[in-house]
Amino acid sequence: MRVPRAFAADRRSPRLARVEIGDRTELFTETVGAPPPVYGERWADSGGRSFRAFEPGRSKLSAAIVREWAGPVPVPGETWLYLGAASGTTASHVADLVGPAGRVYAVERSPRPFARLLALADRWPNLYPILADARAPREFAYLAPPVDGVYADIAQPDQVAIVLANAALFLARAGAAVVMALKTASMGRDRDPEGHLAVAERELARGVALARSVKLDPFHRGHFVVGGRAEAALFGERPPVALRATRAPRPAPRRP
Repeated sequence: MRVPRAFAADRRSPRLARVEIGDRTELFTETVGAPPPVYGERWADSGGRSFRAFEPGRSKLSAAIVREWAGPVPVPGETWLYLGAASGTTASHVADLVGPAGRVYAVERSPRPFARLLALADRWPNLYPILADARAPREFAYLAPPVDGVYADIAQPDQVAIVLANAALFLARAGAAVVMALKTASMGRDRDPEGHLAVAERELARGVALARSVKLDPFHRGHFVVGGRAEAALFGERPPVALRATRAPRPAPRRP
């Protein structure tokens, strides 16, 4: 394994490290899982800890952090709901960030990437795949507990509405995290990317105290990361719920 020259703890999370090489920033997450690499990323050991390169070209969350996203990121011990997990590239890094005491419930609706996600969960014991459609959160509500954060990467015209519906149902409390990778190309051709961003921010602001959105160019063109902290208005009349103290059973895969 190639050992980076100087790991430095990132202020956002104790399980996130960065290496500055000239004008380039490389990110690493302390891994919960076991080799081999998930998507060809580099692994390295430092100080008795094992890290994986968190590639901004492969992960929108990594790109957002490189672009100085000041909003919430997963931290150790938290439980997150991941919408649009695909085969688990970023979901595995979110699982790294929440650490062995945290959990990630990863929702994917397509059987082929879900099969790879399911196999990945054998090596990431805190990753819980759910075969379901994020458009219908009540249909899989029994498979996931209340969570500390929702992360979404879903390329749909109504992606903001989908995220808000899941956040209102699953977030445990006001102050919990809402983070989404906004794909403006999926939102129609009636506006430019910045116009779509403005619309998304207005919709999210009805129930989320927004951090400053970040543009993900050149890593992911036409994408932004948006979000912040849930406000009481997001939940309407729903009372706050407590996180479950016990470890939930690993959900079984559901047939489409």
